[in-house]
Amino acid sequence: MSNERIFAAATESDVTRAIVRSFAAFLDEWSESDCVIVGGGPAGLVAGLRLAEGGARTLLVERNNYLGGGFWIGGYLMNTVTVRSPGEKLLDEIGIPHREVSRGLHTADGPHACSRLIAAACDAGVRVLNMTTCEDLVLRDDNRVSGVVINWTPVESLPRQITCVDPIALETKMVVDATGHSAAVAGHLQKRGLLSIGGCGAMNVNSSEDAVVQHTGEVFSGLVVAGMAAASVYGLPRMGPTFGGMFLSGERAARLILDGLARAKASSEPAGVGG
Repeated sequence: MSNERIFAAATESDVTRAIVRSFAAFLDEWSESDCVIVGGGPAGLVAGLRLAEGGARTLLVERNNYLGGGFWIGGYLMNTVTVRSPGEKLLDEIGIPHREVSRGLHTADGPHACSRLIAAACDAGVRVLNMTTCEDLVLRDDNRVSGVVINWTPVESLPRQITCVDPIALETKMVVDATGHSAAVAGHLQKRGLLSIGGCGAMNVNSSEDAVVQHTGEVFSGLVVAGMAAASVYGLPRMGPTFGGMFLSGERAARLILDGLARAKASSEPAGVGG
C-alpha cells in the first residue's frame, strides 16, 4: 500500500478555526438583512428562492437540523408528494421529475423534489441558520416587526434550572412566518394580544390551497404569513400532503415583499407589502 498523501495537510485546530471563523463571519454579515424567513418547508423555501432571485438579502431560520418540513416525507410516511396544477410549473422550472396521475394531479419523489428545491434556494443566494428557534420578535415603537430573536433549538430541551441562555437578535426589514401549523412567529404577537390566531380547520383539499394562497400576506406590520401558517392564522382548512398551494403561497409572499422593498427604497417609508 502506498504511503503517498491523498488529502491536503490540516490539523484538528485548523479544522476548528475554519468552522468558527467562517460561522462568526457569516453571523456578523447576516445580523441585518432584507428578509428573514422562519421555517424551511416548501412555502419558506419557495419564498426564499423568489426573494433571492429578486435581489433581496434573504436568511432562512429553521428549528430542525434539516430543511423541507413535510415536503421530504409526503403523507403517512410514504415519500411520494402530490402537486395540483398549476404547481407543477415550479417542478418543471427546477428540474424535478413528475408525472400526471389524473387530470391536474401530479406526483413526484419527495426526497428528490425537496433536495432540488433546497439546492435552488441556496443557489439563488438564500442563507440558512438551522437548529435555530425564533424565540421572540423585535418590535419597534411603532409596533412594527423589525427583527427576530433567536436561540439554539437544543436550549429548549435543557433542564429548567440551566436554561437561562440569552438569545440574540437579527434585524430585518420583513419577516415571513412559514412555520406551518404552529404559526410560531405569529404566536409571539398573539401572546401580546396583538394578533388573533384561528387555528387550522378540518381538511378540504379542493378549497384549502386556493384559500392559503389568497390569504398569504401581511398580518401585522413587518410580518407576512405564508403556507400553513396562513391557514392557522385565518382558520383555513388544511390540505394534507399536496404542495402546490405551498409553492404559490411562497411565491405570493415573495412578490408582495419585493414590491414593498422597492416602494421603501423609492421613499423614506419602512418596507411593507401594502394591499
